[in-house]
Amino acid sequence: MDAAMDDAPILFFDSGVGGLSVVAPTRVLLPRAPIVYAADSAGFPYGIKSEAEIAARVPALLGRLVERYRPRLVVIACNTASTIALPVVRAALDVPVVGTVPAIKPAAALSRSRVIGVLGTEATVRQAYVDDLAARFAGDCTVLRHGSAELVRLAEAKLAGATTDPARYRAVLGGLFDQPEGARIDVIVNACTHFPLVAAELAAAAPAGVHFVDGGPGIARRIAFLTEGQGWPAGESVHRAVFTRLGDAERALAPALADYGIGTIEGL
Repeated sequence: MDAAMDDAPILFFDSGVGGLSVVAPTRVLLPRAPIVYAADSAGFPYGIKSEAEIAARVPALLGRLVERYRPRLVVIACNTASTIALPVVRAALDVPVVGTVPAIKPAAALSRSRVIGVLGTEATVRQAYVDDLAARFAGDCTVLRHGSAELVRLAEAKLAGATTDPARYRAVLGGLFDQPEGARIDVIVNACTHFPLVAAELAAAAPAGVHFVDGGPGIARRIAFLTEGQGWPAGESVHRAVFTRLGDAERALAPALADYGIGTIEGL
């Protein structure tokens, strides 16, 4: 890449702030990479939308974002958007696109009871893509699923500085543990990028010995592989967040974004 391309950012896209759980491990591996974090706040949350809405909305938005920011790589840091719109986005854009998929393979490798929980949004857990992952990588496991819009709201509230009630996390996890064979779950897949943001709260609400896994570190390794050998800015990189609706709620996220090195906030 020439000197001008050294400044080309990595674009992370999510409906809200969940994709920060992918930004964090990426910054560890690529500390000089400039980042644009795009949140579709006007369309949030994705998990309760129809497949048709997401399949139409995500490629159109990413087209606008790519035109504005000219990234070297796009990361759809959202399980719901990835499981529904990833093929269409890849066909529409002329830059590499990395998606996010539920970490069922590492969960199966870790499980001893052979009962795994998949915790995601309603839209993600009902996808045939999840059926395929379970069949390919966890064929000898019982894979239980639960979709929770509540947990997405809790993660957003936490990052906005609100105090959240531990009972709400216990209620969400009850959607898994109260199913037949749910008491045997020993590994839970956080199949929404929002959920690692409340990892401590989930761990405190879960029975002892239950492990949580997510795809963030694996996605970061994939990004590092795809950008290997490329140039980065010589000085300190500028990281920015862009929202499709920029109001008081989005501005309230500024301290949390700053914790991830993102100091500039703007609207699309």
